[in-house]
Amino acid sequence: MRFRSGLLVALIIATTGYSCRTKGGKNIDQGEIHYTIEYVGNVGMPKELMPRNLVVSFKDNKILFDISAPIGNSGILNLSNPEDGIYDTYISLLTWRYYYSAKPGESHPGFEAMEGMEIRKTSKSMVICGFNCKSAEVRLPSDRDKVREIWYTSEIDVKKPNAATPYADIDGVLMRFFFIMGPSEMHFDAETVYKKEIPDKTFERREKFARISREEINSFISKMISL
Repeated sequence: MRFRSGLLVALIIATTGYSCRTKGGKNIDQGEIHYTIEYVGNVGMPKELMPRNLVVSFKDNKILFDISAPIGNSGILNLSNPEDGIYDTYISLLTWRYYYSAKPGESHPGFEAMEGMEIRKTSKSMVICGFNCKSAEVRLPSDRDKVREIWYTSEIDVKKPNAATPYADIDGVLMRFFFIMGPSEMHFDAETVYKKEIPDKTFERREKFARISREEINSFISKMISL
């Protein structure tokens, strides 16, 4: 009977997200957050070829979103470095290497479907990866009746962590959230939070990328997602 009870507890833990872990404690000011990605609905290419993980590197008020595909050295980087006035989006696919430089206060390209969304903070709370988190409800202009839920924490010390993203009004680091880019809806779930030293060069402008317009990079992002 004890063996069966222990097995039941293990199964409950395995299926309720307790594998999420932190390495470094709370209120860290630099490190990495690793997220799993789940795709909702139809996507343009086989899901096996789509990016499977998101890695967010952060240091003070600088933050880098890295969504990379498992093959082809392809992916999208969103870089926010307010100290140097850098709000860049980079795309890599086969021989394509382009970037767009946004202005302060301008959102990164690719999120046009999320423009005009409504965010309502709630009183709900939950612990994710050892961090106390709060929730918010999100409604998109394309379907005001559908409510999506996001979770964020103020126990990771990053200033304005969502600058240049659709969640700029959320005053905390996102732990569970979603992006809609082109035809794809991607849900991100924090899996591990690491405290580690992040080199300053991580947040510098990339070389060997050709600068293009917002319209052009939006077109390339759509191509990447719908191949």
